[in-house]
Amino acid sequence: MWQSGSEGVTCIACGEELPRSQAREYDKHGDRWERRDKEFEFLCKPCYRECCHQPRDGLEETLVRADAGDADRETFLAQYHDIAGGEGPERER
Repeated sequence: MWQSGSEGVTCIACGEELPRSQAREYDKHGDRWERRDKEFEFLCKPCYRECCHQPRDGLEETLVRADAGDADRETFLAQYHDIAGGEGPERER
């Protein structure tokens, strides 16, 4: 049971419900320090530790342009590949 005054949140990765004080903020735009006019999502500590903490400038826009969540996997990957520059590692034949 949460202490009174403790806001409960849900981890966006695993769905666990937990007190806000035990969660980590997640900002899909990658700038959690800019707080004006934002609503944050939350991750539990184990899911937060598993996240990649690399810069992701432009990632959200690229995913939207590639129809992430709307297109089937093959179409999404092809569109993402084209938008992201289309260069991949060379393969030996």
